[in-house]
Amino acid sequence: KVISKTDKLLKEFINLHPKFIDLSLSRLEYLLKKLGDPHKNLPPTIHIAGTNGKGSTLSFIKNILKNNNYSVHTYTSPHLEKFSERININNKQVNASRLLASLKFVKKINKGRPITFFEITTAAAFVLFSKYKADFLILETGLGGRLDATNIIPKKFLSIITSIGIDHEEFLGNTLKKIATEKLGIIKNTNKVIIAKQNKELENFIFKKLKKINGVYYYNKDYKFKKIDKNKFFYQFQNIKRNFSKPSLEGDHQMENASTAITAAIVLKKNNYNIKINSLGKSISNTKWPGRIEKIKYKNKIIIFDGSHNLSGAEKLNQYLKNNNIKPNVIFGMLNNKKAFEFLSIIKKNIDILYPIQIPDEKNAYTQKEIYKVSKKINLKTVIVSNLSAINRLLINSSNKYILVTGSLYLIGKIRKKYL
Repeated sequence: KVISKTDKLLKEFINLHPKFIDLSLSRLEYLLKKLGDPHKNLPPTIHIAGTNGKGSTLSFIKNILKNNNYSVHTYTSPHLEKFSERININNKQVNASRLLASLKFVKKINKGRPITFFEITTAAAFVLFSKYKADFLILETGLGGRLDATNIIPKKFLSIITSIGIDHEEFLGNTLKKIATEKLGIIKNTNKVIIAKQNKELENFIFKKLKKINGVYYYNKDYKFKKIDKNKFFYQFQNIKRNFSKPSLEGDHQMENASTAITAAIVLKKNNYNIKINSLGKSISNTKWPGRIEKIKYKNKIIIFDGSHNLSGAEKLNQYLKNNNIKPNVIFGMLNNKKAFEFLSIIKKNIDILYPIQIPDEKNAYTQKEIYKVSKKINLKTVIVSNLSAINRLLINSSNKYILVTGSLYLIGKIRKKYL
């Protein structure tokens, strides 16, 4: 009953959407003021922006902190199956009635004023984070950085920028430098920043930007940690590497995300937090983050769920398929503001047959026909089957051992539970 009331409220929030969506913090600022400024009363905050790897990096850091007996609030998006996954209070998913109470409170205070869904739900999350004590809050941006709703918080303990690629161009700009500038906007009121591995052109651009800011920056690359200051100090972490087992999360890019998380752990240790170096390997190898190259055994098949939806995500997925010599049948669905043609062109060589699907209950998704047109352009063997159950029956009876579900986290969320 509580969950259905919550769902009803969340639907109402969608209808408050401003007629013209501009990325701006003024609507949220006004609401938070009315709520008593909960965003000014948060635990020490680690803020993460980037195109890919935010959620995985957050999960690794959360697990490291948990294994060192710290309590952590976290905020992530989107969710896979239910909204409460986005908000963790003291290492646990938020309790349904607490969540409902917070959503009701912000609804009442907002009084029907135009506001985006992400802004009003972020306000509800801040109310919860300010109400319950924790040692840390880890915040993941929703979109961009500079004008993202999460960036309204006045100060951060640490800012992290994960891998940057092209995505959400309509809001962030259509070049890597423009997008990077938006992401770097989370670096404010902190002197601790970690930059994950980037492409060469971007690396130099970010370095130049960071050098203009006073303070200490940690830059992580190939598991060496460089401290940008007058002494050009280098961290080597051979002792971590010795007990650094492979991350439980699949794909080479997870080594980079794990490396970013370990950099964060070292920064915390340097700032007198009690982080045991010998806990890091274990923390990395037992971190879970569903829907990101996640393998599940189902009947006689291996199903891979991967919520990649942009081109750098497609490249990482393609690399994983190639490295592991996997050529799966693919169930593919995508939101229609994403680049289906380019995404499928990247993974084309490493897939067997494509089964397009319109993401269930998602009006802003490509239809089966639209995906079929795209796949025909790139000569991809494509089969149209009327619904998910029929696709499933076909694939379970096919000779191919692997099934990949990809193109959108929303798609993963809708169908993952069928296989668990």
